[in-house]
Amino acid sequence: MSKHWQELLPVDRYMVSSAGLLHDYDRKVITLLYQPLIGPICISLYMTLWSELEENRLWSQSSLHYNLMNTMGLKLSDIYESRKKLEGIGLLDVYKKKSEEENQFVYELNPPLSPEQFFTDGMLNIYLYKKVGKVQFGRLKNFFCDEIVSMEEYQPVTKTFTEVFASDHLDSLYVSDETLEELKPEANFKPIGRTQAKALGGFHDTFDFDLLFAGIKNSLVPKKAFTQNVLDTIAKLAFLYGIDVFQMQKLVIGSVNVENEIDIEDLRKAARDWYQIEYHNEMPSLSDRVQPVIYHSQTEGPNTKEEELIRHLETVSPRERLLQLSGGAEPSKSDLQIIEGIMLNQNLNPGVINVLIEYVMIKTDMKLTKGYVEKIAGHWARKKIVTVKEAMEMAKSEHRQYQSWAQGKKENKSSAKKAIRTEIVPDWMNKEQALSKDENKEKPENKELDERKRQIEERLNKLKSRG
Repeated sequence: MSKHWQELLPVDRYMVSSAGLLHDYDRKVITLLYQPLIGPICISLYMTLWSELEENRLWSQSSLHYNLMNTMGLKLSDIYESRKKLEGIGLLDVYKKKSEEENQFVYELNPPLSPEQFFTDGMLNIYLYKKVGKVQFGRLKNFFCDEIVSMEEYQPVTKTFTEVFASDHLDSLYVSDETLEELKPEANFKPIGRTQAKALGGFHDTFDFDLLFAGIKNSLVPKKAFTQNVLDTIAKLAFLYGIDVFQMQKLVIGSVNVENEIDIEDLRKAARDWYQIEYHNEMPSLSDRVQPVIYHSQTEGPNTKEEELIRHLETVSPRERLLQLSGGAEPSKSDLQIIEGIMLNQNLNPGVINVLIEYVMIKTDMKLTKGYVEKIAGHWARKKIVTVKEAMEMAKSEHRQYQSWAQGKKENKSSAKKAIRTEIVPDWMNKEQALSKDENKEKPENKELDERKRQIEERLNKLKSRG
């Protein structure tokens, strides 16, 4: 994970383009449906970039990111993080051209999903419900919906083109090859039009389909039942509800109808029912993700206690880990917001966050301090930590540094008498520290042994000289 200054500088230039015409109605969709999910700064960035497009045009003039910083009154790091969220949710595509002097970017704005697409998405609508609550969600649905008027008693009487128009003077409609070329758009131009919203992506990368297929017999679910739409739905449901491959196998088998097809609606309902049983009717949020299979540290069964812990941290969500560490008490909203924040902003994997949660809570008397958590998370992001094992090794090697961060300003205060206390750390760190203590103890013992050997050798030499 690179920091913003490794990816973006104020002197880098950018141009804004649009995949198609953006309409005023899109502003309402983005403001009311997308803003609760990605926040006001992201929406402000989208609207600012949109405003740089001239009316009914697809390209803006070239500009510096420094100017964008001044316009929005934001640091470049805030703009970079907001840009990533817009990319992730499908509202922005980014293109980069490197040169020796500067980098040039193209920011292509994508239209949002239509209200119908959004409310039937199966994921974004659930996140929105979780974010705004039942009452506000109902208001938003009513705002973007209208009452259906029955047309049963009406018959279509619309005239067709051929009923209204006739084609006369056929010879006058002849066009030469030269004229045909003039009718086409010029080579470097394309007609301005409206494009479809960009679908959310990346779900297939976080799900092991090979393992899914290996555990389902062809006699139970035919291979042809896994259409592209079914595969997309499986990947999205696995991401949304944190369903592992083995549980998904059961849900898929249970969703096969009499025609040996996978009923997508039945699969969605089965996934939703499973989640509500597992999480006591709670709706999912970003903190309920689990470690992607491709980032698991071990493929075989665990042999040691540490390997068992690694496997456990890879298969539970950060929310579940908070529940376990607090003895079953429901995590507070503020704790979940801290976890969701670092998942979005630092893009750390759920298993890595589990290690972070355990390390911080045990060291700070079962409290999640936002600044301390974010500082360590930022360090791990810069170090590109992606697996549970890497996170544990990093916590061990940088323990003294993190300890000084926790003490903060207390280190600067001198005191005549310091209190001696036993440091509390996670169990998986005790072994490492015990080894280092033993090594330190061995050093004075080795010195004593060497001194004793030297004295014995001197006595032997004296005896030899006498003899």
